[in-house]
Amino acid sequence: MPMYQPSSRRREYEMAGGGHVLDLETAVKDGILGGGERVVSGGGPTDEKLDLKKMVEELDSIEVPTVFICPISLEPMQDAVTLCTGQTYERSNILKWFSLGHFTCPTTMQELWEESVTPNKTLHQLIHSWFSQKYLAMKKRSEDVQGRALEILETLKKVKGQARVQTLKELRQVVTAHDSAKKTVADNGGFGLISSLLGRFTTHAVGSEAIGILVNLDLDLESRANLIQPAKVSLVVDMLNEGSIETKVNCTKLIEMLMFGRDFKSEIVSSLSLLVGLLRLVKDKRHPNGVLAGLGLLKLICSHEGVRNSVVSIGAIPQLVEILPNLNVECLELSLYILEVLSTLPEGRLALKDCPNTIPNTVKLLMKVSENCTQLALSILWAVCELAPEECALVAVDAGLAAKLLLVIQSGCNPVLKQQSAELLKLCSLNYTPTIFISKCKLTRTIQ
Repeated sequence: MPMYQPSSRRREYEMAGGGHVLDLETAVKDGILGGGERVVSGGGPTDEKLDLKKMVEELDSIEVPTVFICPISLEPMQDAVTLCTGQTYERSNILKWFSLGHFTCPTTMQELWEESVTPNKTLHQLIHSWFSQKYLAMKKRSEDVQGRALEILETLKKVKGQARVQTLKELRQVVTAHDSAKKTVADNGGFGLISSLLGRFTTHAVGSEAIGILVNLDLDLESRANLIQPAKVSLVVDMLNEGSIETKVNCTKLIEMLMFGRDFKSEIVSSLSLLVGLLRLVKDKRHPNGVLAGLGLLKLICSHEGVRNSVVSIGAIPQLVEILPNLNVECLELSLYILEVLSTLPEGRLALKDCPNTIPNTVKLLMKVSENCTQLALSILWAVCELAPEECALVAVDAGLAAKLLLVIQSGCNPVLKQQSAELLKLCSLNYTPTIFISKCKLTRTIQ
């Protein structure tokens, strides 16, 4: 077990009196607990019912006073024991330290003149009281949030116009910030109420807030089936084309959620208006979150074979090829996946061949980003070069493809990738004599 190394957190611990048996009055008076909050000492029936382990787990994200932290694990102590040196540790941690043959204090490295450990009941009581206070306060806040969510749902049933927009906005804020509010909304008919607001005559202001709430809820199969009504889908598509960037991203998330419903049919996402809206979102480099959301949905849509021709028909291929150099790794893999899927169609291969930047932009990605990107790029290049070997092979060689393929072959990539590279290299060399091909590739003597 590695020896504990003092840190800034350790220095704070020492300043707080770490290792000494503390009484509640001194701890509060000296500000060890921090925040100036009053700590109610344990001993009451409510305190006894609260399980310390459960409280520590549920309050994992809060900042804990350093005096409660075990210097070995840097985690809150649940069974604090004190050594003869006066230093306090979590029982299981210090016993493990002993089991490794150490008979020193991990913090001070003093040799121990006594091997026994003493339960630090006062510190344990202090820890339990502090966590109880925080836990009960958290529970009360949760109950308050649930109550507020119920109030907003009741108000939403009565209001119209701008008041409805404002009420939805408030509900959206509560649902986004608190998981307990999501459950309250779901358990009290909130989904049906919000879903009923979406339709042919819904304003975009109402629709935007309603969709912002729905994407934060866990929609069951029945709920998703309810949302796949033509009027509701049509509204979502309209807002994808005309809404703010936040609304557009939420619309893509909602459509993606609906695609996993039991009644989903590919015809729902074959709408040209939807596909055009997604491409606009993907090309807007001002909003990286929109680009990622749009590509994610487009990838999912392209997994449905019947929709792929529609994606090609709206000019998606040249637009995706043009943005390749500007994408981050995650977006790049999504784009290449889409292009690779579309290259399985005759129309897709032709569109790739006719785009002047397909080969140069794709060649640059070989052995540059990830093995997955290299594999997808190779598949795209093979589809194009196989379609028109005489025309495309010349362009590919001039773009530096041969040297890149040799790098793939000599790398530690998987055998399938190496084989595909060898076949593509052979295809590219068919129009040249060996001498001219080597000179065209600008290879070093070693590689030759």
